[in-house]
Amino acid sequence: MAESHRLATPAPAGPRAPHRPARYSVLSLPASGPRRPEPGLVAGPFETQGRCVSAALLTGMPGFAEGPFTVDGRTAVGEVTLHNRDELHATLAAAGHPAEPACPDGELLLRCWLALGPDGLRPADGLFTLAVLDGPDLVLIRDQMGARTAFHCRTRDGGWAVSSSLLHLRQRPDVDTGLDLAAVRSFLTFAYLPGTETLLRGVSELLPGKVTRLGADGEVRVEEYWEPQAGSPDVDLTISHHGSVLRELLERAVARRLPDGEDVAVLLSGGVDSSLVTALAARLHDRPVHTYSISFGNELPNELGYSGLVATHCGTRHRVLTVPGEQVAARLADTVALLDSPVGDPLTVPNLMLAEAVAGDGLSVSLNGEGGDPVFGGPKNLPMLVFELLRDDPSERARADAYLHTYRKCWEDLPVLLTGEALAELDALGPAAHPRRHVAPYLTDRRMPSLLDQLLHCNLRTKGAHHILTKVERLTSSQGIQGRSPLFDRQVVEHAFATPPTLKLRATEEKWILKEAVRDLLPDTVTYRPKSGMRVPVQQWLRGPLAEHTADLLLGPTARARGLFRADTVQTWMRGGGLLLPRQGGKLWLLLTLELWLRAYDL
Repeated sequence: MAESHRLATPAPAGPRAPHRPARYSVLSLPASGPRRPEPGLVAGPFETQGRCVSAALLTGMPGFAEGPFTVDGRTAVGEVTLHNRDELHATLAAAGHPAEPACPDGELLLRCWLALGPDGLRPADGLFTLAVLDGPDLVLIRDQMGARTAFHCRTRDGGWAVSSSLLHLRQRPDVDTGLDLAAVRSFLTFAYLPGTETLLRGVSELLPGKVTRLGADGEVRVEEYWEPQAGSPDVDLTISHHGSVLRELLERAVARRLPDGEDVAVLLSGGVDSSLVTALAARLHDRPVHTYSISFGNELPNELGYSGLVATHCGTRHRVLTVPGEQVAARLADTVALLDSPVGDPLTVPNLMLAEAVAGDGLSVSLNGEGGDPVFGGPKNLPMLVFELLRDDPSERARADAYLHTYRKCWEDLPVLLTGEALAELDALGPAAHPRRHVAPYLTDRRMPSLLDQLLHCNLRTKGAHHILTKVERLTSSQGIQGRSPLFDRQVVEHAFATPPTLKLRATEEKWILKEAVRDLLPDTVTYRPKSGMRVPVQQWLRGPLAEHTADLLLGPTARARGLFRADTVQTWMRGGGLLLPRQGGKLWLLLTLELWLRAYDL
């Protein structure tokens, strides 16, 4: 067919244009339907097998989208950053499908998938989503950990619309969507949205480590290409073996993420995770390392003593950013609007300010210590281990519900927080829409024989992919920065799950094997100190610079007309009553960020 010939023809070779910040979209629509101009088109529209397919770059939306790349009749766009290009080139050459050494990362990933299928994606190390026009179908690929993401939905005429920007799908006139109440309940339970769920009804997020094919017939087919595997509980390989292999993998993970010929930033909290990344970056990089920490004022508990100690020990160029509550209040709405889904994390504005500081210093890559807890085991697992010892209900549902309790958000408050109308609508959805559906499969997965590994797997696939990594990516990319997380490196994660649970939690010492692997890099006062964390003054903000704004938002006519929350409960929480423990601040923060996000998305 002439159309397939057009689809297969690559664009003429030439010098690459400078990168402009962008997200991307792809479409597969019935060819007989009405057409409207699509801004940013870079490939198509092509007609093939009764469908009209196209790809576009959405400039003006901060991101790293590039393309199109055309190989063997398939055209793709994506946001792809690969850290192991040499390895992938060697794999393609060995398979008889060599690629040009200078081909873009997105084209290289496309070639790996076309030549080797899932086996070609599995070794890819990086941050990526790739959208492929494959005849009338759309094929969507998301990286193993979920560092970047994209979304898909049906159009009114029976087509498919895909974008790495959820806002773009919300604004499309051919997409019918509204507020998904089940997703509201999930957000109030987790403080983020796990799984495929989004707050836009009918719009789904891609899952990490999966290839999703959107068929012209409306069918969605998902193929897994990577998932961590549990190792044997046998410790015969010796502690030193596990520690030395982990150390080698950590060094490689950091080295791969260092920018060539440029200084690098590291976000340094003072905890062991960000400290070890700082120490390895300082040891392995041939350029200066800049470290950044946050302060909310000396009167609050903080980790500045530890971060300053690490910065001095590693010889970095260190900056401490003081974040006043007035700035948080002034910038919260704009920061929330940068996110595809709201995040009930009071560090969003400080995280954005860190990204701005990194960009202001002329740096383009920022490393962080995210991943230590979901990969090697942090304090969230201990309540579940205690529950398992003491529980009198052996059901799988009891375990899932106990896990939801550990989040300590608004799940238990829903009967008094949500209006009667909202509760009735949720009841009508039945148990299949309950938030426990997001965690129960991981907590009963027989492929993970130990409870600790089941908990880590659940945390990796929920909070890791749908909160930690996506928040980092959206906030850093808004400033043209690439946020990279060495502890989420694929091989590091694989080794962590292959490590016996007794080496990750040894007696009462959490992340023990990780600390053993890096103990020569840092002072013992940093490596083996108790986890304390930085206290974020949410209560002070809500009673101070955010007080009037919070009342206007949560008790004003717009929120009341939406009919989600009981005004009397919100008023009680704002007065500091209604709960045995003083956790109203964190719960009000969830409501505030949700309200701001809903307004940004005109919901």
